[in-house]
Amino acid sequence: MGIEVNYPFLFLLLIPAVIIVFLFIRNHRGKENGEFWIAGLRLIIFSLLIIALTVPQVVLPVKGQTVVFLADRSASIGTNEEALAWIENSISHRKNDDQFAVAAFGENAVLEQNLGRNREAINEFNGVAEDSQSNLEAGLQFAASLIPRESSGRIVLMTDGNETEGKSLEAAAVLKNRNIEIDHVPLRTAAGDDVSISELNVPPSLYLGEEAPITIEVTSNVAKEADIRLSVNHKEVLKETVQVNEGKNVYTFTHKADTAGLTVYKAEIAADRDAYSENNALHSVVNVKGTPKVLIVQGEEAGDLANLLKGSGLETDIVIPEKLPTILSGYLQYQSIIFNNAPATVISEQQMILMEKAVKEFGTGFIMFGGEESFGLGGYFKTPIEKLLPVDMDIKGKKEMPSLGLVLVMDRSGSMAGNKIELAKEAAARSVELLREEDTLGFIAFDDRPWEILETKPLKDKQKAIEKIKSITPGGGTEIFTSLEQAYSELEDLQLQRKHIILLTDGQSATNGDYELLIESGKEKNITLSTVALGQDADRGLLEELAGMGSGRFYDVTDSSVIPSILSRETVMATRTYIEDKPFYPSIQPYPDWSSLFEKGVPEMNAYIASTAKPRAQVPLLSEKKDPVLAEWQYGMGWTAAFASDISGKWSGEWTSWEKWPSFINQLVTKTLPQYESEPYRIDVENKDGNTVLSLESAASTSLPIETSIVSETGEQIEANMRLTAPGKYEALMPESAGMYFLNIKQTDHNGNVQVHQTGFTIPYSEEYLQKGINKEHLKSLSKMTGGKELASGEEAFRPLKKPASTKQPISEWLLLTAFLLFFSEIAVRRFGLTGLAAGILKKNRKVKEKPDVPLKVPKIKASRKKTSTSEQASAKLQGENPVKQTPKKTKAKKPNRPKPAAEPSPKEREERMKRLLDAKKRKNK
Repeated sequence: MGIEVNYPFLFLLLIPAVIIVFLFIRNHRGKENGEFWIAGLRLIIFSLLIIALTVPQVVLPVKGQTVVFLADRSASIGTNEEALAWIENSISHRKNDDQFAVAAFGENAVLEQNLGRNREAINEFNGVAEDSQSNLEAGLQFAASLIPRESSGRIVLMTDGNETEGKSLEAAAVLKNRNIEIDHVPLRTAAGDDVSISELNVPPSLYLGEEAPITIEVTSNVAKEADIRLSVNHKEVLKETVQVNEGKNVYTFTHKADTAGLTVYKAEIAADRDAYSENNALHSVVNVKGTPKVLIVQGEEAGDLANLLKGSGLETDIVIPEKLPTILSGYLQYQSIIFNNAPATVISEQQMILMEKAVKEFGTGFIMFGGEESFGLGGYFKTPIEKLLPVDMDIKGKKEMPSLGLVLVMDRSGSMAGNKIELAKEAAARSVELLREEDTLGFIAFDDRPWEILETKPLKDKQKAIEKIKSITPGGGTEIFTSLEQAYSELEDLQLQRKHIILLTDGQSATNGDYELLIESGKEKNITLSTVALGQDADRGLLEELAGMGSGRFYDVTDSSVIPSILSRETVMATRTYIEDKPFYPSIQPYPDWSSLFEKGVPEMNAYIASTAKPRAQVPLLSEKKDPVLAEWQYGMGWTAAFASDISGKWSGEWTSWEKWPSFINQLVTKTLPQYESEPYRIDVENKDGNTVLSLESAASTSLPIETSIVSETGEQIEANMRLTAPGKYEALMPESAGMYFLNIKQTDHNGNVQVHQTGFTIPYSEEYLQKGINKEHLKSLSKMTGGKELASGEEAFRPLKKPASTKQPISEWLLLTAFLLFFSEIAVRRFGLTGLAAGILKKNRKVKEKPDVPLKVPKIKASRKKTSTSEQASAKLQGENPVKQTPKKTKAKKPNRPKPAAEPSPKEREERMKRLLDAKKRKNK
């Protein structure tokens, strides 16, 4: 037991307090004792207050040891059986007062067993620890947080000592200040043969047709055969079997750059019984300069757009919507993307997001041509594609649209739980937004029975309807016919020009009904039906048959993210008024880029899809109804355009036979190509102090700031703050996730000129997947810094600490309370004096001892008046006064007379005399 103070320097305040009291005592020497009592009390009070300010604490020893076992669960360790066995052995040697906890770490730290005097340790690790990194710093910080604050303890670190993230030595310095020891137990790394690709070198820029030298470095801990594969833009161009030797192996290949734009090279290696698959591939991004390349997305009968572009010298690739790339690099190799009558109902949300990122962040152009499966008819309302286009798919301010009644019949059975039902609700909400307030809407959700969510009636409050739809939760089984029958019954008697039902389900009906009779009866009432089969378990045969009988459309959906596009398309198709099919001559607006093409007039057009131009859009061609026929705008780094008619001649009419039609198409596509010059930057990715750092170095040593945009292969925007570190040099911290990243660099000089460079880079796999053995030196450094050591046996884990654990009990509050009580005592002494206090106490004691029944003795009045009382004399003496002696005046002697006998006093006189006597006594006491 001992005492500690937090602020010992405050004891210096005691010196002036003692001096003041000493001077006071010296100046009042020989005077009353009460002054010295007051001075002493004040000195004690001041001393207590000063001691309280130092924050004193009583240090109490803690019985037993506090130990936290910290186990490495990263990939380099493999199984954790060695660590579990070591913990179990240690626990068997602990004493009753010892307490322990178990934690684990990889990239993050997790708790496996709470701190306490547990009898047994865990027999397996259950926490979720990411094994791609070894973050010793995070593990040590977490383990230290389990040890009670202001108390010492011990951390038993079980690891191979290979730190791939964090700064554990800095964490150990903090633990040293807390008197926490770090012992270590070296764990064996995962055993096994491992072959890895450690480097892939490709020139950062190439010209089309250039032979590119490619160097692949392979590291192995064993000699064996392996297959090396090289792919370009995810197409395999080389495969070779090589003999890999132990250590580093370097292989050189060549490849002719045959495609322009950002090109992704990928090297892979495969060997039998390989320990890690994570280190078997590396990427490299190359900017190939050459002829611009265009991606055309279209159906089988969408017209021959590629032939129209031959005159421009552009290279083209044609793909159907179902075969679109699913990674960002699949789009960045093209300078422009063209949608030629391609529906949104077969394009996933993720694919649309990737295209939107390619346009906004990397300057890829985009054009949408019209047709029956394009714009609003194609289901693009509120999609990422609508976001990048210069037009909105909804028609604003159209009053002549026919009246519409729409009933949505949606499956809410248990199998729809999760993402399916959420996307279905989002799809229904989009349909509500496309409707007018005078349109009629109904919504039926079904499981084993129908549930009417929205009564079929005019849509007056869109927001309220959306809220009700989004409140739907999954239920029980699936029964389709009853719900479909209710939808028909609610529409059949309504006086509307268009009536449509959309049925969406992912299962099979529990019962069957007479669907044919129901649908045929509905067709007599002008009701149409479309169906959506979601997932593998849906009854495709039934749903496709129902859509055929109901004169609607059938959608076979495998990716639930397209549900919103399907329902928005169906809502638009129900009106058919989005198609303006009256022949007309478009009006030319004063835009110099286009005026020269129409010097000899404008061809007649048969039809187009109505849309609404966005506020910042340029509209060179307008219809008679002031709808945009051609609209353009800048979206982020890219230029996009929308042509509301088709290219086949069905809608565009005389335009396809117009002599300048090829020039019109080529000019439209060329305007969307990137129009800037690129300045090369040298890019480097390295690991600094456990952090992945992206470094850029410009060929020109400028100090101008740059704007950067970094996007992952999956389209995720990466937040990275690029800062200037030296003229022409920039740095940014990157996430630890390995993979491909694409970088867009924009720099504006003092004259307003913009320079843009587009490239990519790779964050390689973690060093966690390299076999390095045990880093004994690092483990010894951690233990030595904190006074720990390498443990040879489990019993040592609970040995006594060098600085025993203790708890501290603050006593400042008790000191303040004592000072508070003494303060009131000092006030009492100053107010009444020591004698007054003593007299008051004595008087109190006398009153207690008096007997109330004893009659009072009445002294002679004359005597009391003539003589000074003893109490008055004592009081005068205390006040420093001499009692005045009363001497009677001299008078002539008289002859004494014989006193007359006193008459017996009456009871009244006796009572008055007694009263006067009591009053006199009270005055004396005062």
